[in-house]
Amino acid sequence: MAIGKAFARLSPGTVTDMQKCDTSPDTVAAPQEIEWLYLEFETPLPTPCITLPPQPGQSAPPEAPSLEKYTSPFLWPKWRKSMMTWISCAVTALAGYSAGEISPASDELTKEWGISAVVYNLGITLFCIGFALAPMILAPFSEINGRRPIFMASGVLFVASLVACGGTHIFAGLLVARFFQGVGASTFSTMVGGVISDIYHTQDRNTPMALFAGAALFGTGLAPLLAGAIVSHTSWRWVYYSHAIVSAVFVVVIFLFFKETRGSVLLSRKAKALNGYYESLEASGHYGVIMANGEPNEEKTKRIRWKVKADEQRESLGKMIQISLWRPFHMLVTEPVVFFFSLWVSFSWAVLYLQFASIPLVFQTNHGFDIEQTGAVFTSMCVGVILITLISIWQEKIAMRFGRLSKSAEGRLYFVCVESIMLPIGLFWFGWTSFPSVPWIVPALAVGCATMGIFSIYLATFNYLADTYHRYASSAIAAQSCCRNLLGGIFPLVTNAMFNNLGYPEASSLLGGIGFVLTLVPWILVFYGPQIRAKSKLASELAR
Repeated sequence: MAIGKAFARLSPGTVTDMQKCDTSPDTVAAPQEIEWLYLEFETPLPTPCITLPPQPGQSAPPEAPSLEKYTSPFLWPKWRKSMMTWISCAVTALAGYSAGEISPASDELTKEWGISAVVYNLGITLFCIGFALAPMILAPFSEINGRRPIFMASGVLFVASLVACGGTHIFAGLLVARFFQGVGASTFSTMVGGVISDIYHTQDRNTPMALFAGAALFGTGLAPLLAGAIVSHTSWRWVYYSHAIVSAVFVVVIFLFFKETRGSVLLSRKAKALNGYYESLEASGHYGVIMANGEPNEEKTKRIRWKVKADEQRESLGKMIQISLWRPFHMLVTEPVVFFFSLWVSFSWAVLYLQFASIPLVFQTNHGFDIEQTGAVFTSMCVGVILITLISIWQEKIAMRFGRLSKSAEGRLYFVCVESIMLPIGLFWFGWTSFPSVPWIVPALAVGCATMGIFSIYLATFNYLADTYHRYASSAIAAQSCCRNLLGGIFPLVTNAMFNNLGYPEASSLLGGIGFVLTLVPWILVFYGPQIRAKSKLASELAR
């Protein structure tokens, strides 16, 4: 009975019954045809027909495989989900760190390489281009091969690119390395939302999504803070080398502790393991499994193999890449919700990246700050992110406790309607307190205020698009992600010209005015969201 117990371990609750197996010579000599059945995580596994001791023509059956590693990620224990969330958020922060780490060395490297500040900021632009475009190609691979291989490959590329950035002696080399750094970093940001969706049900996603959004912005603010200190006390190359060392440690952590979360991939692997086990059993002369025959207490021996519906419905890799490249932009021009959310979050992200140039410009010009002191101003951004992350976690819990949170897709927009106003407030505040006569702490606090508004927009965009489009959510999120990073990469190129030509208060006021107009987006959806979604061919019926 050892084999029976092993298979029971494979499928908890299965009762082994060796008496119902048909082991006649005719059955062994001419086994019946194989029947292919669909496998789900909830599918009860039938008992294999194993004769003990083995009869003539049979040998000892093989050891049954353990299927614990193929458990649905939704059923994982809380500690494992928390571990996966924290690993994902940590690498998201490392990806966000990449964007701003290039800025503190600007003065030194523009002189060394004989280039302008605008040309130097191409390092941010090319990083954002790689960051924006890579997920279009990588996402289909993650659907076929799973999240973990993409995380591993991207991590290795990310570390190699960081080493290349630190080791280069020419500006062209830095640009090439920055592009591939963006490609590697993209997985650590865009696919983390998918990982969270893989392991948490919709009603449980607010806290991990808030941590994810907080990690992205915290890493972005931490980069100039730490990089400024590094550039001031040692070589600029250690900005990248130190980042590479920490990132390499997390690649090892991913290798050791990051488990596959893609449900369809795990199910396919489970089917493959079971089919391999059945084939090994038949090679030993043990044919069939005991299955219900449709009538109460009636069972029949059948030869079966498992298949997964998602594998049959999946397009070819080439077709999936084509869809991944085409559908996000199709949704961008045909779905008003996707268009306006993409416009809103892209503007807010552009403001975030604009600060890499505007903060040094204002604080070095008007307050006489050096590189390290300018970097310290970004502490305001980090503190703002921590505060708004905690607020976002607790506000939904409090609202749910008192029954104030609507179950519709618009329920999550109530908070951002109020919180997003902090972005234009912070921009006006920053611009009109940037004078030398105003203490530096006042515009520094404005940076934190604006960042809190950016966070609320970023989180609301992810949640609303996921709640609205369900099956097409990945395409909707890819559309906003591409627009967000491309616009974020462009703004640093025009920051100096904008602020110097318009003036610091006027430039910030222009941006604040645009941000204020865009705060109408969630208000419109709160009142008219159901009607807008009802006209969409792609919005989920569950969200209507």
